[in-house]
Amino acid sequence: MLNLLREMLHSPVLDIVQRLKHSTGMTVTELCTAMKMSYMGVKQHCVELEKNGFLDTWRRPKAAGRPEKLYRLTSKADALFQNYGMPLTLDLLATAEKVYGESAPPKLLYTHFQAKGEAWSAKLAKATTLEERARLLARLRSGDGCLSVCETDAQGRLLLVEHHRPLRELAARYGIVDELECELIERLMGCEVRRSVEEVSGLVRVTFHIKTTAHSA
Repeated sequence: MLNLLREMLHSPVLDIVQRLKHSTGMTVTELCTAMKMSYMGVKQHCVELEKNGFLDTWRRPKAAGRPEKLYRLTSKADALFQNYGMPLTLDLLATAEKVYGESAPPKLLYTHFQAKGEAWSAKLAKATTLEERARLLARLRSGDGCLSVCETDAQGRLLLVEHHRPLRELAARYGIVDELECELIERLMGCEVRRSVEEVSGLVRVTFHIKTTAHSA
């Protein structure tokens, strides 16, 4: 993995991986346009990444003509992104459960998210609008490896869209994690928040739908 990363730092591969991570899949032509590279230059990198198991392909229907071939990341590519020290975290929580009982991990996780909320709340205090608050929160979440961006949907409603789940393994072991994470964002935004998840192959997209009616957290 380290050898692969060293190669990526000196080639367009890193750019390809980053762009695909922020998308639901892209054609070679779309990648060429975004990267300002030749078709064959991008194609050879995509083929090599697919050969090594980091990309797969799917077909997107078109209004006319043959479906387009899109490249997307596989789950193997998750190793290239921040995982929040997951092996150590899981080991520590498992140890706490053995020593203090099954209630220990949820209590520790609750305490962690409470502390995170307090620290981030101070940083968000300078925001004067809900949108400013959402954009600041997106930057903080990206600092934790979530690749988070603030967007609006067709109705103009705020969305916090995240393209990586550093806590995926933790949430798989302890279901309370997703609930605590959503509650954290709800407290910080001061609004009701609904969470949705899309996962296909290596595609991960977590969306927090932010309602604009304030409530008491």
